[in-house]
Amino acid sequence: MLIWARRISQGLFLLLFLFLFLQTESKGTDQLGYPAKLFLEFDPLLALATLLSGHALVSGFAFSLILVAITAMLGRVFCGWACPLGTLNNMVGAMKRWPAKQHLRGWFHVKYLLLIFLLAGSVAGIQLTGIFDPLSLLVRHLSLGFYPSFNYAANGFMDAVYQADLKTLTSLAEVIFGFLKKTVLAFEQPHFNQGTLMTVLLVLILLLNLSERRFWCRYLCPLGALLGLIGRWAFLKRELAEDCNDCGACDRVCQGGLKNRTWTATECLYCMACDDACPKTTVKFGFSGKPHPKSLNLGRRKVLWASGAGLASVAVSRATPSFDEKRANPVLIRPPGSLPEPEFLSRCVKCGECMKVCPTNALQPTLFEAGFEGIWSPVLVPTIGHCEFNCTLCGQVCPTGAIKALTPAEKTGWRIGTAMIEHGRCLPHAHATPCIVCEEVCPTPTKAIWFEEKFEKNRNGQKVLLKQPHVDLTLCIGCGICEAKCPVSDRPAIYVTSIGETRSKKNQLLLENSSGYGG
Repeated sequence: MLIWARRISQGLFLLLFLFLFLQTESKGTDQLGYPAKLFLEFDPLLALATLLSGHALVSGFAFSLILVAITAMLGRVFCGWACPLGTLNNMVGAMKRWPAKQHLRGWFHVKYLLLIFLLAGSVAGIQLTGIFDPLSLLVRHLSLGFYPSFNYAANGFMDAVYQADLKTLTSLAEVIFGFLKKTVLAFEQPHFNQGTLMTVLLVLILLLNLSERRFWCRYLCPLGALLGLIGRWAFLKRELAEDCNDCGACDRVCQGGLKNRTWTATECLYCMACDDACPKTTVKFGFSGKPHPKSLNLGRRKVLWASGAGLASVAVSRATPSFDEKRANPVLIRPPGSLPEPEFLSRCVKCGECMKVCPTNALQPTLFEAGFEGIWSPVLVPTIGHCEFNCTLCGQVCPTGAIKALTPAEKTGWRIGTAMIEHGRCLPHAHATPCIVCEEVCPTPTKAIWFEEKFEKNRNGQKVLLKQPHVDLTLCIGCGICEAKCPVSDRPAIYVTSIGETRSKKNQLLLENSSGYGG
């Protein structure tokens, strides 16, 4: 019965995770209405890393204390009963018939050393935890890789059905497609840089379970390592009766790869499959104050090496021009409400929530534009989309406060950059061709794009009255819609750079003056 209880629990938590994942999308209003970041807020590893690297207590992470308390009493039950990535690993591993004998390799130390490496780096101010944290990882790779691929495949299949022009098949496909549109498909096809890489990495993580059950959970998961350490003195323990004859039934089903006589609290996923499998009921889980039979020993040298590597990673990752405040990267346009760059990087866990929820698909994952530390953090790419003037969704879903939750009034006055006009490419400036698109789409109440009317001669010598656009530096917020809509499509004649952003007093085009620009 325990195995079915666990499967039901895993299924319900996975469905809840996917439901919240699908709701993390613009629905035409500026409020989501669902706790989209709930799973991330229950994550004690993200809470601890944010506290160490960003020196910040984020209110939402109070939920993580619940998981800490449960783990301290019951052990790693989250891993065995609730973790969505663990459930997916379990499902993939179930596709293979496993041999009777299995064992836990010595590699299980890797996840603890990785945990030490990440937390040591966090102490020094570098935030790499979100890259490896299972909940952040799953949200990111589903949002930026698998989900767009799924949408593309569904739309492509429907197009193929229409082209086949088979009435019966078309009618059935329309019913199915209509249901998918209402439930799981995105309103518009999302596209993300490195989407293929994200999909491949997630697939590889899942395929590792065909080499060994719960491979990620056993050897690589830093959250599992943290929960294992918290739960090593848990009151819920595995008890083995004296009349056990070592038949091996429990060894064959153990998700953690543990041996009957060498059960370890830190490695047990508390799936309780051994309890169900035991033919003589000599294996049971119960509450006890007795110490665990075996403790974890990583070795002092390994701990020191992992700690040193974590501290050294700060120097390695920040010895790049992107951390020179005098040379701000012009293409590094952060979402509205973002903290100053050093603080932003110390808090951003690269979960991808802000990118998924962006209604125009404008937020994209970086590669190395912000250095290695900033990999997969959000950046606005105006050639793909613009920052919607009245949208505050990205701040609502950020679990760590790297992007502040702005009010609508704060959002409309927040500068993320400044638009620049390249006269040599602008149609009215360079080619005597009328064009007013940038001014028409500018969303600020008083247009940040203004016109200077001039007569210019075309090739035939005829005078043409043109409205030549200029940017008002005191009004432009850098939303990027002018760049996104510019008819000069290969390389827009108007473009946005990060200069003038509200979050930085140094990355400014002009010194502070009476007009207030750059303040």
